[in-house]
Amino acid sequence: MPSKPKRPCRFPGCPKLTGNKDGYCDEHLRMRRKDYDRYMRGYVHHKRYGSHWGKIRARYIRKEPLCEACKAKGKIELAALVHHKKPLSEGGTNDEENLMSLCVSCHEKIHRRGHDV
Repeated sequence: MPSKPKRPCRFPGCPKLTGNKDGYCDEHLRMRRKDYDRYMRGYVHHKRYGSHWGKIRARYIRKEPLCEACKAKGKIELAALVHHKKPLSEGGTNDEENLMSLCVSCHEKIHRRGHDV
Protein backbone atom coordinates (compact mmCIF):
# COMPACT_ATOMS: atom_id res chain seq x y z
CA MET A 1 0.00 0.00 0.00
CA PRO A 2 1.47 3.39 -0.90
CA SER A 3 2.21 5.85 1.87
CA LYS A 4 0.49 9.21 2.18
CA PRO A 5 2.15 12.10 0.37
CA LYS A 6 4.30 14.35 2.52
CA ARG A 7 2.88 17.68 3.62
CA PRO A 8 4.56 21.00 4.37
CA CYS A 9 5.73 21.48 7.95
CA ARG A 10 3.16 23.37 10.05
CA PHE A 11 5.84 25.64 11.51
CA PRO A 12 5.50 29.12 9.95
CA GLY A 13 8.02 29.67 7.15
CA CYS A 14 9.46 26.13 7.17
CA PRO A 15 9.82 24.81 3.61
CA LYS A 16 10.44 21.15 4.61
CA LEU A 17 8.03 18.35 3.83
CA THR A 18 7.08 15.85 6.51
CA GLY A 19 5.29 12.58 6.91
CA ASN A 20 4.90 12.96 10.69
CA LYS A 21 1.25 12.71 11.68
CA ASP A 22 1.41 15.85 13.86
CA GLY A 23 2.49 17.89 10.84
CA TYR A 24 5.93 19.13 11.95
CA CYS A 25 9.32 18.26 10.45
CA ASP A 26 11.76 16.46 12.77
CA GLU A 27 13.57 19.67 13.72
CA HIS A 28 10.42 21.56 14.66
CA LEU A 29 8.84 18.51 16.28
CA ARG A 30 11.74 18.39 18.79
CA MET A 31 11.36 22.11 19.40
CA ARG A 32 7.58 21.82 19.93
CA ARG A 33 8.02 18.95 22.40
CA LYS A 34 10.63 20.92 24.33
CA ASP A 35 8.33 23.96 24.45
CA TYR A 36 5.42 21.76 25.50
CA ASP A 37 7.42 20.26 28.36
CA ARG A 38 8.59 23.69 29.48
CA TYR A 39 5.45 25.80 29.13
CA MET A 40 2.38 23.62 28.85
CA ARG A 41 2.97 20.83 31.35
CA GLY A 42 3.59 23.17 34.24
CA TYR A 43 6.02 22.28 36.97
CA VAL A 44 7.58 18.90 37.58
CA HIS A 45 5.78 17.62 40.65
CA HIS A 46 8.68 15.75 42.29
CA LYS A 47 11.06 18.71 41.86
CA ARG A 48 8.72 21.10 43.67
CA TYR A 49 7.30 18.86 46.38
CA GLY A 50 9.93 16.17 46.88
CA SER A 51 9.40 12.52 47.72
CA HIS A 52 8.31 13.25 51.30
CA TRP A 53 5.23 15.28 50.25
CA GLY A 54 3.00 12.18 49.92
CA LYS A 55 3.57 11.27 53.57
CA ILE A 56 3.00 14.84 54.78
CA ARG A 57 -0.19 15.10 52.72
CA ALA A 58 -1.56 11.74 53.96
CA ARG A 59 -0.81 12.63 57.60
CA TYR A 60 -2.53 16.02 57.26
CA ILE A 61 -5.62 14.53 55.53
CA ARG A 62 -5.93 11.99 58.37
CA LYS A 63 -5.76 14.86 60.88
CA GLU A 64 -8.17 17.14 58.96
CA PRO A 65 -10.42 14.89 56.81
CA LEU A 66 -12.97 17.64 56.08
CA CYS A 67 -12.55 20.64 53.80
CA GLU A 68 -11.55 23.51 56.07
CA ALA A 69 -13.08 26.17 53.79
CA CYS A 70 -16.44 24.38 53.65
CA LYS A 71 -16.34 23.74 57.40
CA ALA A 72 -15.90 27.50 57.98
CA LYS A 73 -19.10 28.06 55.93
CA GLY A 74 -21.00 25.42 57.93
CA LYS A 75 -20.91 22.76 55.20
CA ILE A 76 -19.50 19.26 55.50
CA GLU A 77 -17.37 18.10 52.57
CA LEU A 78 -14.55 15.55 52.50
CA ALA A 79 -11.13 16.97 51.71
CA ALA A 80 -9.35 15.68 48.64
CA LEU A 81 -6.32 17.99 48.52
CA VAL A 82 -3.87 19.67 50.83
CA HIS A 83 -3.20 23.31 49.97
CA HIS A 84 -0.25 25.50 50.96
CA LYS A 85 -1.55 28.81 52.33
CA LYS A 86 1.75 30.45 51.42
CA PRO A 87 3.01 28.76 48.23
CA LEU A 88 6.35 26.97 48.28
CA SER A 89 7.43 29.22 45.40
CA GLU A 90 7.00 32.23 47.70
CA GLY A 91 8.92 30.75 50.60
CA GLY A 92 6.14 28.69 52.19
CA THR A 93 6.89 25.48 54.03
CA ASN A 94 5.28 22.10 54.62
CA ASP A 95 4.62 22.96 58.28
CA GLU A 96 1.07 22.23 59.43
CA GLU A 97 0.45 25.94 60.07
CA ASN A 98 0.90 26.53 56.32
CA LEU A 99 -1.38 23.69 55.19
CA MET A 100 -5.13 23.39 54.83
CA SER A 101 -7.25 20.49 53.63
CA LEU A 102 -9.67 21.39 50.85
CA CYS A 103 -12.21 19.79 48.55
CA VAL A 104 -11.51 20.06 44.82
CA SER A 105 -14.10 22.83 44.37
CA CYS A 106 -12.61 25.10 47.05
CA HIS A 107 -9.08 24.45 45.82
CA GLU A 108 -10.04 25.47 42.29
CA LYS A 109 -11.74 28.63 43.59
CA ILE A 110 -8.58 29.61 45.45
CA HIS A 111 -6.38 29.15 42.41
CA ARG A 112 -8.81 30.93 40.10
CA ARG A 113 -8.78 33.97 42.38
CA GLY A 114 -5.09 33.73 43.07
CA HIS A 115 -5.33 34.00 46.85
CA ASP A 116 -6.49 32.10 49.91
CA VAL A 117 -10.02 31.59 51.18
